Amino acid sequence: MPEITYDTQTAAAYRAAREIPLDGLTAWREAIAETVPLRPGMTVLDVGAGTGSFATAFRTWFGVRVLAVEPAAAMRAAIPADDAIEVLDGRADALPVPDASADAAWLGSVIHHLPDLAAAARELRRALKPGAPVLIRNAFPGRYDRDLRVRFFPETASGIDAYPSIDEVTAAFTAAGFGRTRTLLSLPHEAAPTLTAFAERLDRGTDSKLRALPDDAYARGLAHLRREAADHPDAPAVSWMDLLVLA
Repeated sequence: MPEITYDTQTAAAYRAAREIPLDGLTAWREAIAETVPLRPGMTVLDVGAGTGSFATAFRTWFGVRVLAVEPAAAMRAAIPADDAIEVLDGRADALPVPDASADAAWLGSVIHHLPDLAAAARELRRALKPGAPVLIRNAFPGRYDRDLRVRFFPETASGIDAYPSIDEVTAAFTAAGFGRTRTLLSLPHEAAPTLTAFAERLDRGTDSKLRALPDDAYARGLAHLRREAADHPDAPAVSWMDLLVLA
């Protein structure tokens, strides 16, 4: 699957096309609150923070301090840093934070980009306090039947099938010293208020799954999406992903 090189323009396009509004993430806020007892004064490590949408969400939802770690300079520049969000240059296998410095770690759509999952798991164990959880938001092989992109661009499923599986991720983190406590939830988010709005937001250049498609497959999927939007003008663009919590 082709990787995306981010410059200022691409980072801005990513933010416009891919960030989910906070009011579209209600189920995620509720599930995280029920699963992990986050509260003001705690520190969350956001690994692969992108343009900072979830860093902002964690700060807003829970009043925590966020260490937003992102390797791409253009993406880091787009993160809304403030007293509660510190932006850091780093990677999952080389985190620029002291030992045992965070109360939880968040990896949002990051797992499949990691070149060495085992090394990243070991580094996260080092950076987290004893017993602190890692929260992983991702698509996983065999569990993408309600993924919005797969619905309209079914050829993207083959790319997800190449992602690390839940069992592979669990094994890597268990070997790194995380316990065997595992929570797995499938949760919805509203990517856009309507399918028409979702179609208008699509930017193939910011989505590695869509970039990997042949032109004819992308054109078919976009036409399918637009037909559905015309037939169901009030239907929200809802997609589902998994939340895997390991501690």
